[in-house]
Amino acid sequence: MQSSRKLWRWLAIMFFASFAVLGWLGREIYLAAPPIPKDVVAANGQVIYTGEQIQRGQEAWLQAGGQQLGTVWGHGSYVAPDWSADWLHREALALRERLAEEHYGRPYAEIGADATASVDAQVKSTLRTNTYDAASDTITVDNDRAAAMAQVADHYKGLFGTDPSLDKLREQYAMMPGSLPDKQDLDALPAFFFWSAWAAATDRPGETHLSYTSNWPHEPIVDNVPTTANGMWSIASFVGLIAGIAAMIWFHATQHDESDPAAPKSDPLFNLVPTASMRATMKYFYVVIALMGLQVIMGVITAHYSVEGNSFFGIPLATVLPWVASRTIHTQLAVLWIATAWLATGLYIGPALSGREPKYQALGVNALLVALVVVVVGSLVCGWLGTLQKMGFNFNFWIGNQGLEYTSMGRIWQILLFIGLMFWLLLMGRALWPALMRPSESRGLIAMVFIAATCIGLFYATSLVWGQHTHYSMIEYWRWWLVHLWVEGFFEVFATAVIALIFSRLGLIRASTANIAIVLETIVFLFGGILGTLHHLYFTGSPTSVIAVGAMFSALEVVPLAMVGFEGYKNYQRMKSAPWVANYKWIILCFIAVGFWNTVGAGLLGFAINPPISLYYVQGLNLTPAHGHAALFGVYGMLGIGLTLFCLRGLAPRANWSDVLLKRMFWCLNIGLAMMVFLALVPSGIYQAWTSVEYGLWYARSPEVVHSAFMQAMVWLRVPGDLVFAFGIVFLAAFALKLLGRGKESAPVIAAQPARSQAP
Repeated sequence: MQSSRKLWRWLAIMFFASFAVLGWLGREIYLAAPPIPKDVVAANGQVIYTGEQIQRGQEAWLQAGGQQLGTVWGHGSYVAPDWSADWLHREALALRERLAEEHYGRPYAEIGADATASVDAQVKSTLRTNTYDAASDTITVDNDRAAAMAQVADHYKGLFGTDPSLDKLREQYAMMPGSLPDKQDLDALPAFFFWSAWAAATDRPGETHLSYTSNWPHEPIVDNVPTTANGMWSIASFVGLIAGIAAMIWFHATQHDESDPAAPKSDPLFNLVPTASMRATMKYFYVVIALMGLQVIMGVITAHYSVEGNSFFGIPLATVLPWVASRTIHTQLAVLWIATAWLATGLYIGPALSGREPKYQALGVNALLVALVVVVVGSLVCGWLGTLQKMGFNFNFWIGNQGLEYTSMGRIWQILLFIGLMFWLLLMGRALWPALMRPSESRGLIAMVFIAATCIGLFYATSLVWGQHTHYSMIEYWRWWLVHLWVEGFFEVFATAVIALIFSRLGLIRASTANIAIVLETIVFLFGGILGTLHHLYFTGSPTSVIAVGAMFSALEVVPLAMVGFEGYKNYQRMKSAPWVANYKWIILCFIAVGFWNTVGAGLLGFAINPPISLYYVQGLNLTPAHGHAALFGVYGMLGIGLTLFCLRGLAPRANWSDVLLKRMFWCLNIGLAMMVFLALVPSGIYQAWTSVEYGLWYARSPEVVHSAFMQAMVWLRVPGDLVFAFGIVFLAAFALKLLGRGKESAPVIAAQPARSQAP
């Protein structure tokens, strides 16, 4: 007990200290972010862009698709270019040609080596010299650069407009003509792209060869190469990783954990009678499966658009479901169905743990489901309409599609979802309160579940922090609070605690041992995970301190993942502890799969891209979705499916349970995911990484690479894995439908208290 209290104290200290540092670094990002000037002016006095246009250009890009249509500073989708890298390269080429013609009267390709060196040096000096004047709040560019900027701006106006000469390029980018129908938006868009490229190349005030984005992206023409700090902190992160793994192995070797208890002779949960609110959660799990199926369909369509652009096997599907809409739905549903599965699990286990059904709890559970469906359907439909009808930024920000990856739903829907999460927390709290107040061996586990649920509810508020006119650097800072901390942090703690509770309730592990283990695991996970958030922010206009802290703590995120295989092995051994445990075989195997994908997807593939020197070259390339698919579905998706199956085990007629369908589901999902990741995404990501290192990020994201024969072959090579994976979803749906049939043995339908021997 004393040891447990000490661990709780260390958890509290680590938690608040980590967030204090994260908050302080957020302030540093705010102070160091590239300035948005009042005006961008030419040497002849002509105002090229205003600060209002730069801000409006950011809004125009977000309403046209934003991070679902290419990337800025590396964050977003991967078929269209990174616009900051694309502008930088186009402007450098245009300026180079202009200087060659002006000084030598010939195209750049036809001048001699000495002339080439002179022009290259002038281009580099022009683009790297910071001409921002804080006193007048202006950026001044020479007349040659102003002319080059105008040339590049015309390209983007035509691309996001309706210029027929760019139809082929639009198709390669999976764009529809007239993405921005408003002329003022078209005029403002190049201002934002210019500003993002200016910040990527120009040196910070008082610095030499260090841009606002730490020299990202790689662009040889302007000598954008990794900084010294980038390389040094990458080396330090490798050393920290090795030291951390060594310390973890030493710790495990010196511990003498109690062996698992002898398994009960019969299933302790066999006679657990579900209450009315527990039975009400069953509908949630069918919503989960429906959302999962829709996500797979959207994923297939979105992947195919990278081949045909705006068609699906010759059908002009993009006229009613453009790339921006299909990818938004695909990414948004990934978070929503996983979250729904975990929320429903929390509502299911509350009365089971406390042995008490609060008054009107079932009504609350049903009302929450209705509200959740309204938010999901409303946000997806309004986002689709806003994209299709081009209804403008105000509509998209408040009701439609904000254009931000994983956090795309309009602000109204975010507010409603936050209110729903607060209501879920209330339902969880009132169900768990008796168990929290009653001394028991499991109270620590129950407390961890409730604390994680509280963080899940409260931290979604970070989606409400940024506004319509927030600086892009700060949007990214707060967005990753939500995506990384909400999903990868607190949901993982919640699910891990729930799994420990499940095993302790089944009598397969000691509750006293699990109490200490779950607090220790939470400390280890969050110690790296909270400040590991910063690895998403290396190149978003943040200072070098973000690279330093992010590199070290993102490496430490991998340390516990190197050991999860041991836990998976233990779980596999627990499957053999008693004959009745076979009833939970596929549930436990889902948890074992979580350990595998944690090690491979989150650990191996995650660390392959997380060190600053690696991410410098591969941010925004296909190695990122390789990690994303393996970690998001492999870890959180399989967790959600395992928890879903556990709850359905206690809710549906046992005679309808089909291990055959679950076996097919399990292997199809995991084999299909492995094929998708390792046969297609990883090879294409490595190929792009090679081109990024060799020529620059602009080239790795160009149509010449993205639509090369090799990359197109990789897209088609996804098909076998996608089909196997889709069959897994079909088998899961068939299993769920079979549960609805009338079985010989039905789950009890009258609410009752759990037997005293089953109380926590």
